[in-house]
Amino acid sequence: MLTTPTPTPDLKPGFAAEPKWDGFRALLSLDEGRVVLHSRRGTEMGPAFPEIVAGAAQLADATTLDGELVVWENDRLAFERLQDRLRRRGAGAARAADTSPAHFVVFDLLRLTGTNTMGWPYRRRRAVLESVFAARSLSAPWTLCPSTTNPHVVREWLTTWTTVGMEGVVFKSLDSVYSPSVRGWLKYKPRHTTEAIVGAVTGPLHAPRTLLLGRYDSAGRLQYAGRTTTLTADASTALALLLLPVGDVHPWRGWSFSAGWGTTDTLNVTLVRPERVVEIGVDVALDAAGRWRHPVRMYRVRSDMDVRQVPGFGKAAAW
Repeated sequence: MLTTPTPTPDLKPGFAAEPKWDGFRALLSLDEGRVVLHSRRGTEMGPAFPEIVAGAAQLADATTLDGELVVWENDRLAFERLQDRLRRRGAGAARAADTSPAHFVVFDLLRLTGTNTMGWPYRRRRAVLESVFAARSLSAPWTLCPSTTNPHVVREWLTTWTTVGMEGVVFKSLDSVYSPSVRGWLKYKPRHTTEAIVGAVTGPLHAPRTLLLGRYDSAGRLQYAGRTTTLTADASTALALLLLPVGDVHPWRGWSFSAGWGTTDTLNVTLVRPERVVEIGVDVALDAAGRWRHPVRMYRVRSDMDVRQVPGFGKAAAW
């Protein structure tokens, strides 16, 4: 079952809320000792996470769970560690399971001892899921995702939990059945307004498509901080008049930039003079270095702001 964005964090009557974790969505099925762990797109992930496969021994046979694979490191969820683990197999996966163990945060029950539960309302599926955790005393790698119908708890999550890797909240109708591929859940992700420096663009300089953004670190070096979503036509036209090409000297000369998480493809970029500041909207998902993991939204050019006034690079200055 999938989500659709909602602009408000308000918990409506008749709905429950759950934290949205910074991890990999996954389904796990156990049948006669055979464990299948696959991603939302159908990729088999069991060989990369042997501790999850082994942990299925705690479950009843003919059970299917929906949840999120996460790795915890240095007091927060580490998506980049999870990404690294996905590429490992065999002995490498076993070693990574010891050094960077994954957990499966369970938020839905699709089948229990052969009974299909997807037609049950959420409130019933949730109650049975909680009873399964209690009756079987499930422990690591299994974690029960919190769920609440209290708006005050939701506000607390959004105020304090985002610092450890919670991306937002998911709202689910208490009466809703589980419908695969249907966007029947609502997703709210908090965004913050901040500033960054334009260091490069994709697309031609006369019609930039996206911006590569930077911030200065404590040593005075311009570090790459993230990339924008595709610019609107008006924003592209306005920036084309302001951005200037560079010669041989640029702090990012010789650098390569990934096209996205989970791909080895690199971007074809044009470096520009790092002298323009833009105001952007960002979410709370950061990598270990403090870069924005998801594309950010450009709001406007800050012609009134010098590049040295932009917040510094790193986690503490992410917004």
